[in-house]
Amino acid sequence: MAGTDWSIQEIARLAGTTSRTLRHYDDIGLLPPTRIAPNGYRHYDESALVRLQRILLLRELGLGLPQIAEVLDTGSRTTTEASALETHLALLREEQNRLARQIASVENTITALRGGEQLMAENMFDGFDHTQYKQEVEQRWGPQAYADGDRWWRGMTDAERADWQQRVSDLGRDWIAAAESGVDPASVETQGLARRHVEWLTGIPGTPASVPGGDVKAYVIGLGEMYVADPRFGANYATSSGGAHGAEFVRDALRVYAETNL
Repeated sequence: MAGTDWSIQEIARLAGTTSRTLRHYDDIGLLPPTRIAPNGYRHYDESALVRLQRILLLRELGLGLPQIAEVLDTGSRTTTEASALETHLALLREEQNRLARQIASVENTITALRGGEQLMAENMFDGFDHTQYKQEVEQRWGPQAYADGDRWWRGMTDAERADWQQRVSDLGRDWIAAAESGVDPASVETQGLARRHVEWLTGIPGTPASVPGGDVKAYVIGLGEMYVADPRFGANYATSSGGAHGAEFVRDALRVYAETNL
């Protein structure tokens, strides 16, 4: 396949991301296109595809874009692409194991609920690791934000954690249903969802939304943009039509709510 390259639209489709995200990666120097066609379209060769794969893998592991750039730039001087991917593979296998434990935990809960059995609280949260985004939270909002949130989470009972996770699940389900229904992001129904979302955010200690005097409006609008730009978060609002439609719907609704109410 020597000499083959792909357009930005093709790469976005293949990688499950968006052209906007790829353009952003280019703007910050993380993933420049291999060439730019006469019509202005960005094109990417095999080497760029390998780099994009590593970027997406590192994003899945919770690294921020500046850290990813540092890892990739350092790695290019000290190791081969294949050996770097071997490191990623080892980390992915660790994640695979964690997900397998999560799946088993949820399956056991479903079996217990359907069979009328007593829930085993000590087994319900196996594989759930709230510390995996520590570095990113500290980078975005500072060490105190993570410390406050961590203290809050660890202080919960198992039942409280289960209730909180159910609240998050219900909110995500309702966002997806609204996005798929074709309702306007500014509609009364959707703005009710946005209000619930902001109330949820303000209930999490350590975030700018929970701090008295914090810029809640900017925080909410910024999160909406992040839902679209970051596939990890956008996946929470993925609709049956695929792409970033669900995340874009949430972003637009949150922006309307923030500009009207915050």
